[in-house]
Amino acid sequence: MNGKMAFVIFFSVVLTVYALVNYYIYTRGLQALPAQGGLKPVYAFAFWTLAATYVAGRFMERVYLSTFSDVLVWTGSFWLAAMLFFFLLAVFFDLLRLVNHVIPFFPAFIRENMPQVRQYVFAGSLVLVTTLLIAGHINARNPVVRNVSIDLWHKETNGMESLNAVLLSDIHLGTLIGNGQFQRIVDRVRQLEPEIIFLAGDILDEDLEPVIRQNIGVTLRELHAPLGVYGVMGNHEHIGGAKDAYEYLVSHGIQIIRDDVVKIGNAFYLAGREDRDKQRFTGRKRKPLANILADVDHRYPVILMDHQPFYLEKAARLGVDLQLSGHTHHGQIWPLNFITQAMYTISHGYGNVDGMHAYVSSGVGTWGPPVRIGNRPEIVNLHIRFAREEGKSQ
Repeated sequence: MNGKMAFVIFFSVVLTVYALVNYYIYTRGLQALPAQGGLKPVYAFAFWTLAATYVAGRFMERVYLSTFSDVLVWTGSFWLAAMLFFFLLAVFFDLLRLVNHVIPFFPAFIRENMPQVRQYVFAGSLVLVTTLLIAGHINARNPVVRNVSIDLWHKETNGMESLNAVLLSDIHLGTLIGNGQFQRIVDRVRQLEPEIIFLAGDILDEDLEPVIRQNIGVTLRELHAPLGVYGVMGNHEHIGGAKDAYEYLVSHGIQIIRDDVVKIGNAFYLAGREDRDKQRFTGRKRKPLANILADVDHRYPVILMDHQPFYLEKAARLGVDLQLSGHTHHGQIWPLNFITQAMYTISHGYGNVDGMHAYVSSGVGTWGPPVRIGNRPEIVNLHIRFAREEGKSQ
């Protein structure tokens, strides 16, 4: 199957699921409204307009990028989060009804006033979801700086004793994470005075045109460090077009490593992998990690950037000392974190996998909904020590 066909199948499945979930929510909301009063037609129009905005906005971005397409994307992106919350609430109340059908437990005042109860539930759900969207958006716009210390004492570094590094992943630059928000991220990174900056994929959010329109490349150039700014491609760079994404990032000061290794300061190796979804969108496989690391001198530390944190055990077996990843967003919105925790050895944070250090960032931006519930966006300040402090115990 070629990359284009896989792309079509993937998005056909996504759109089908999207339509079915919306239809389920719509029917449950419709059942809660009174038959009289004209609310049902208004509800139907408002619901399907909101449900269509995200798809319409993404289409408009490709056809005619404008303020109108921005409004559609922003509205539709919030709807994605609202859709998840409404779906969970609808399932919850359906389960309650099912249990009550088998083992009746609803009190008499609920049974006798079911139409009014449904209307109260409908109104309460609107208030709850609106509150969650506002709180989640505020959270998503305010990343924390997370300090992480990692000791790599067993390797040669030609005198480099420590490294102050910053890790950013999943910025998703575009319509939703625009120049204003990115400038605030860059300003906080510069305050940390990193010696090197790692960008672990999904720097861009699919379409490149919103990035060009806002001239975000100027702000990208403000990310600088004495040892350089290095990045890898994520799945979203491939969704939007890897060639154009690569050329844009490189032309604005980001050194993208594509299935290759560079030696930094004659002290450590930095390897970067193409995203594992490369084959899905291009039809071409990425290079095996063993081949990438074939000429590495393992007397020196080896740091690997791989956007998606799969196969950590394999990287450990091949002698990687530290792997840096993102992609998971730690679910981004509760309870999706339970899914990412089931999928990945590490969904978020630091872990030691068969002797290899690993850090998976929850990301500093958002994909889809500009909302985070249950986790924080983060700028990761890595304090890597290559030399043991005097007097430090084994």
